[in-house]
Amino acid sequence: MLILYLLLGVALLGTLTSTIFLGLVVAGTIRFHRHARRARELPSGLLPPVSILKPVHGSEAQLKENLESFFRQDYPAYEVLIAADEAHDPALDVAREVRALHPNIPCRILVTGKPLWPNPPAYSFSRMTEVAAHEILVTSDSDVEVSENYLREVVAPLLDPNVGMVTCLYRGKNVAGFWSGMTALGMSVEMTAGVLVANLLEGINFGLGPTIAVKKEAVARIGGYQVLGDYFANDYMLGNLVDKAGYRVVLSHHIINHIVSQKSFRKMWDSQLRWAKSTRYSRPLGHLGSGLIFAVPFGLLGFAAAVPLGNMPLGLFLLGAAILNRILESWLVGWTVVRDPIALKRPWLYIFRDLLGCAVWAASYTAARAVWRSSNYELKRDKIVLRENIRTEIN
Repeated sequence: MLILYLLLGVALLGTLTSTIFLGLVVAGTIRFHRHARRARELPSGLLPPVSILKPVHGSEAQLKENLESFFRQDYPAYEVLIAADEAHDPALDVAREVRALHPNIPCRILVTGKPLWPNPPAYSFSRMTEVAAHEILVTSDSDVEVSENYLREVVAPLLDPNVGMVTCLYRGKNVAGFWSGMTALGMSVEMTAGVLVANLLEGINFGLGPTIAVKKEAVARIGGYQVLGDYFANDYMLGNLVDKAGYRVVLSHHIINHIVSQKSFRKMWDSQLRWAKSTRYSRPLGHLGSGLIFAVPFGLLGFAAAVPLGNMPLGLFLLGAAILNRILESWLVGWTVVRDPIALKRPWLYIFRDLLGCAVWAASYTAARAVWRSSNYELKRDKIVLRENIRTEIN
């Protein structure tokens, strides 16, 4: 009986904290929309030329469409740099095809060789920066799709001399199946909600990998991309170091698509766990506290504890409150902020996503190892150590 009361107490605490978090999400959403409205009303100045840095690695879903979206920008002047580790990477064939379709856009394709640092993207960005023609660098993952006004809206805040870096939110775009959809919904709602609350409480002092626009001078001031070579979350650390260097880091109001194509539970789980471990080591206290923002696990726990204690109404209340919490968050964040139609039309999916997110959070406290690309890594605090290559060739 005592155990049931203890479990009920935990459920009540979790219901309270997840409700408080939802309130913070509401405030963060209002703040985001207010700032977005102001940004759209500001007159745009003379936009500087931009170098887009895009690392690629192997074949992936809708790679051609993703790359093409960066060649269709409504922007005065920009170049596209595409880099792979190896000359026979199949992604380079796609890159050459896209480049041929858009001869009016300056484009260079580079082979950077085997990364000399544990973090491959950081090494790739460093090599591309060496030949980038312009002072504004826009780094972006290969699984990102953007609209034609992307560069205009992401680069505009950098006209402020105090702003050194801009990053932006993204919606998950599912192109595979159910498990892929769970990841995509987590991007649209869970991840976005966390960023909105962070922006509300302390501002943005980190980067989100799918898009970072940064001034070369800011990168140089922190010591170049090489200082990120040992970090697992190089995007987070770039923003953190730029912020510490005295520049402002801004959250853009622009939203991009992050393509998700995980066809199996295992691939989805490995990817989610890698991200969670990255957060655990880059923001340990914040990650620990995020265990209190899930709602459905506490609702189920409350129901399971209250019913044997003869308090069915309380159990139903806790479970109902948890479900309502997640539905409201799905609508509020997934639709009004990132415009994910799944979050609007099927908010009940976020109930299951919340359970999955809690399981991933708990699993993130297992062994400090992760699989990334074709290698095994060991995490030591916020840095990584390459343990072994799983394979040496791209299939």
